[in-house]
Amino acid sequence: MKRVSIIIFCYLLLFLSALLPTQQTAAPSQTLLLPLANMLANPSSTPGVRTETRALWVVRYTLSSPEAVKELVRRAKGNGFTDLVVQVRGRGDAYYASRLEPRAEVLANQPADFDPLALTIDEAHRVGLRVHAWINIYIVANIEILPRSGDHLIYKHPEWVGVPRGLAGELYYLDPESPDYLKRVADYTRANRNDLEGIFVSPAHPEVKENIFSIWMDVAQKYEVDGLHFDYVRYPNPQFDYSRTSLDRFRAEIEKNLNAGTREFLATQAGSDPLIYATTYPDRYAQFQRNQVTDLVAQIYRGVKRVKPHVVISAAVFANDEVAAKSRFQDWKLWLKRGWLDVVCPMAYTTDTDLFRKQLLSAINNSSGKQVWGGISAFKQTADSSLEKIKVTRDLGADGFILFSYDSSIKVSAHNPQGNYLERVREALRIGTRVMAQ
Repeated sequence: MKRVSIIIFCYLLLFLSALLPTQQTAAPSQTLLLPLANMLANPSSTPGVRTETRALWVVRYTLSSPEAVKELVRRAKGNGFTDLVVQVRGRGDAYYASRLEPRAEVLANQPADFDPLALTIDEAHRVGLRVHAWINIYIVANIEILPRSGDHLIYKHPEWVGVPRGLAGELYYLDPESPDYLKRVADYTRANRNDLEGIFVSPAHPEVKENIFSIWMDVAQKYEVDGLHFDYVRYPNPQFDYSRTSLDRFRAEIEKNLNAGTREFLATQAGSDPLIYATTYPDRYAQFQRNQVTDLVAQIYRGVKRVKPHVVISAAVFANDEVAAKSRFQDWKLWLKRGWLDVVCPMAYTTDTDLFRKQLLSAINNSSGKQVWGGISAFKQTADSSLEKIKVTRDLGADGFILFSYDSSIKVSAHNPQGNYLERVREALRIGTRVMAQ
């Protein structure tokens, strides 16, 4: 409707200018119509209108060489995308010039002055693409091979590592500096690989919070990013975290509201069962854990906005909000309601278009007026199937879509036999700009 209104307005101006004397109309009508033409050509620069976001999640390995970064920007721009969400912290490592974490191991053969994030920003901004720094929050190490660098946080701060409930009783009394401490967590993680993507840190540890906050602020202050993006901003599953710090902090919090008799009884039991408070009050412990994640999101949002008010804060979240809040302690509906996110990206990773529609509609209904980008699993479905999901984002009035991932879209696979996923999306969308009323 905005585009139609502007076009009608243009014709009206032409009609009115025709009624004026010839010598007075040429310059004034040209002066008025040029800005309107510019508005039509560049609707994102026009007050009151915005364009559809067409984003790509870019996994960190694409940032492993200057050539790959330049190819990323070329293909994204050439295929009509607007935003790159590039993973610059994958597993407690850095694909940028970090003062806090070790340089990513895959960059070992690159020149020391190669800064993947800086190059991505330079190349993308040169052709008009926006760049969001994607930062994994609590996951810090893969399962099979642990980090080599002695500066990695799991070695420098083993007390930060999240503890599964099954190990909580024995690890509560074991010194985290003991080599056996980290080994037991790693062995447990490998034995439960179907439920765990890697080793996580404890969201309840105050020093973990400060470390993550510092990482975000380092990136926000050092780089001209257009946005910063949360991922893995959650607990791995309901069996985490039962580290000593988490259990002790919960005990201190809950004891404030216990009567003397209950307090004495539980204190007596805690000598042989350090989980007694968490198991006695499971719902309150779950809320305690949700609060840890929420507090970090709020702290980061406020901190970034103080130094870079224009930077967009977004998050990849579980599309099912009930599962997210109850099983992963990721209360993203509350974050949106409180204004601690600008954009939510529900990972509606299903090939079923009807289910995708249902999940996206739920996110839109719970967005509290914030932007919603529909997260589409390009890695597990054909381009035609992804295009069905893109149509749904438009039908429902979402603010855009984001494909996971660029990396899978350029690789030959059963879903992408020609390796031309992005080109097929471009052809089907015909690249035209969709103008949306704010």
